[in-house]
Amino acid sequence: MSSTTGAEVLTQGTGYGVVLGIGFVFAILMMGLSTLQNRYTTYKISTSEEFNTASRSVKPGLIASGIVSAWTWAATLLQSSTVTYEYGLCAGYYYAAGATIQIFVMAILAVRVKQIAPYCHTFLEIVHARYGNTAHFMFATFGLVVNLIVSSMLLLGGSAVVNAFTGMNIYAANFLIPLGVCIYVILGGLRATFLCDYSHTLILMILIFYFFFWTYTKADLIGGFEGMYNLLQQASIERPVAGNQDGSYLTLKSNYGLTFMIIQITGGFGTVMLDQGYWQRAIASEAKTAVQAYLMGGIAWFAVPLTFSSIMGLAAVALAKSPSFPYPGGLTAAEINAGLAAPAGVVTLLGSGGAAAMLILLFMAVTSAASSEMIATSSILTFDLYQIHFKPDASPESLIRVSHIMVAVWALVMSCVASLWIGIGVSLNWLFLFSGTLFTGAVGPVIFSVVWRQQTKEAAISGALGGVVVGIIAWLSVAKTYYGELTIATTGLMYPNLAGNLGACCSGAIISAVVTLIKPDNEFDWSATKRINPRAREMDRKRATLPDSASGPGSNSPVEKEKQEDAVDVASAEDDTTIDVPAEESAELQKSLKVATWASLILTFIVLFLIPIPMFLSHYVFSLNFFKGWIIICVVWLFVAASITSILPLWESRAAIKDIFLGMVRDISGGGARKRAIGSSNTDA
Repeated sequence: MSSTTGAEVLTQGTGYGVVLGIGFVFAILMMGLSTLQNRYTTYKISTSEEFNTASRSVKPGLIASGIVSAWTWAATLLQSSTVTYEYGLCAGYYYAAGATIQIFVMAILAVRVKQIAPYCHTFLEIVHARYGNTAHFMFATFGLVVNLIVSSMLLLGGSAVVNAFTGMNIYAANFLIPLGVCIYVILGGLRATFLCDYSHTLILMILIFYFFFWTYTKADLIGGFEGMYNLLQQASIERPVAGNQDGSYLTLKSNYGLTFMIIQITGGFGTVMLDQGYWQRAIASEAKTAVQAYLMGGIAWFAVPLTFSSIMGLAAVALAKSPSFPYPGGLTAAEINAGLAAPAGVVTLLGSGGAAAMLILLFMAVTSAASSEMIATSSILTFDLYQIHFKPDASPESLIRVSHIMVAVWALVMSCVASLWIGIGVSLNWLFLFSGTLFTGAVGPVIFSVVWRQQTKEAAISGALGGVVVGIIAWLSVAKTYYGELTIATTGLMYPNLAGNLGACCSGAIISAVVTLIKPDNEFDWSATKRINPRAREMDRKRATLPDSASGPGSNSPVEKEKQEDAVDVASAEDDTTIDVPAEESAELQKSLKVATWASLILTFIVLFLIPIPMFLSHYVFSLNFFKGWIIICVVWLFVAASITSILPLWESRAAIKDIFLGMVRDISGGGARKRAIGSSNTDA
C-alpha cells in the first residue's frame, strides 16, 4: 500500500467524526422522514412492497437524482481525475461517455420491464420465470458478484481518501463507513434511499460548484482559465503523455484515453445491467415517466465526472511540480492506482479546508451508492433466494424481516471484501479495469431475456458462462504475450483489460444469439413473467375497485396495510387468466418504448461518435479560446444537472410536501387528533 502521508492535513478525529457523525445524522434524518411518511402519506415502510420497490410510485426527478447518486461512486470522482492526470483533459470526457450510454439503454429496459413483468421485484425474477432454477441461480450469482465488487470498490476508494487526509486506520474506515448507511436503509427502505440520494446529490453539486469557482476564479496558483491553459502546456513539455497528439494534455487524440473508454463501456454494461440497483429504479418508477427519468438521469450524471475531472484532475496535472503539491515530484504509480490525483489537487489548492470538503464529497458519494447496493442486494437475497428457493409462501411480514437482516449482512460482507483487497495489494485502479472481465459475459443474455422472446435457457446459460471463459483467456493471454509475465502489475495494465472486457462482453452476446438462432423458443409469450408477484397484482386490482375515499392519504395504518397483503389469496391470483390486461395502458408503454429507443440511439451517437471521433481523427490540440469554451460548457452542463437532480424533485413533490406540512399543522393544533377520534367513533358505530 502506498504512503499517503503527503496529503494528511486533517486529524484522525476529523476522519472518525465525518465517518460516524454524518452517517448517524442521516440515520436520524431517516427516522424522522420515515415517521412523516408513515403518518401523513399512504406509503408505509412496514410493507415489503414499499420497502423494496417504493410502491412503484417514484416520480422522474427523484429517480433521476437517484441514478446520479447511485452511479456517482468514489471511483467516479477519483478515477475520472486519475485518468485525467494520466491522459489529459480527454480522459474525463471518455470516462463520462463510456459510462453514460448504459443508463440510456436502461431507459429502454425500464419500459420493457413495465410491459412484461409489471409487478416484479428484481430482474432475476424474470430470469426465473423464463428459464427455471438453474439459470436463475447462475444469474443470481452474477448479480451478487457485481454487487460485491461494486460495494467493495466504493469502500476501497472512500477508505483510501479518508486514510490519506486524516491518517484514520484504513481497515476501520472500511467497517465504519457502511454502519450509518445500514441503519438508515433498514429504517426507511428504498424510498429512504431515494430521499438520501437527493440530499447527497444536492451536497455533491454544491461542492463541485465550490471547487470549480475557486479553481478557475480565485486560486492564485492556477491564475484563471489562461493560467490553467499555460500550466497544462508546460506540463505537456515536461511530462508528455504517451499516445497523445504532441504529448499534449489538451487534446482528444489519445490512444490510451480511447482504449480506456472502450473498457469503460464494456465494464459499465456489466455494472449497470447486472446490478439490481438500476433495475430497482426502473421498477420503482411510475410507468408513464420511467423513460424520462432514465434519460434525464444519464444526461445529468454525464456532467459530474466531466466537470469534476476538468477541475481537480487538471489541477493535479498543472500543480504537480508546485512546492505546495503534497507529493513532491508528482504522483507515483502506486499513488495513481490508489486514486489520489483529486485529493492531491484539492490539498494543493485549498489546504485543510479543501480536504474537509473533499472528504465530505467522497463520503456522500460512497454512502449514497452504498445504500443503493445494500437495498439491491437485499432484494436479491430476499426475493430471489429466500422466497423462491426456501419459502415460496413467505408472508409480507417475514419478507420485510429478512430484507432488514440481509441489509445488515451485506454491510458486513462488503467491509470484509474491501479489507481483503487492501490486504492482498489490489488497488482501486486494478479492480476498476479488471472487473468487467469477470461478469460482462452475462450482459447480452440478460438483455435478451427482457427483449427477445425466443432466447432459450441453453442460450442464456452458455452465453454467460462462455463469455466469462473467453474474457479470462483473452485477459491472461494478452498480459502474458505483451509483458512476458502474469503479475498483479501486468494484469492491471490497459491492453490485457481491453481484451478481457471486450472478449467477455462480445462473446457472451454472440454465443447466446447463435445458440438461440439454431433452436429458438417459439412458444414463449411472456405470460409467465406477467404472473410474477401475484400478491401485488391482486392488491392493485382490489385497490382499483375501492372508492377514492378508501384509498386516500392516511387511510391505512402500517398494520392494516400489512394485513391487506396477508389477506390476498396468492394461489387464486396465480391462476388468474386476466394477466393480458396490463396495469398501465399498453399503447402508452409501446409509445414510450419507441421514444426510449430513438432517444437512446441518438444520444449514444452524439456522445460516442459525433463529438469525440472527429476531434480524435483531426489530431486537434485545444487553443486557449477552445479550452475556455470547453470548460464553460462543462459547468453549464453541471447547472443543468443540478436543476434536474435538485430543483425538479422538489417541484414534483410540492403537493406531497404541502400535505405533510398541513398534516403536521393539524396535529400541532389538535385538529388531527380530533379527526382521528371522529373516524374511530364512526368505525365503532
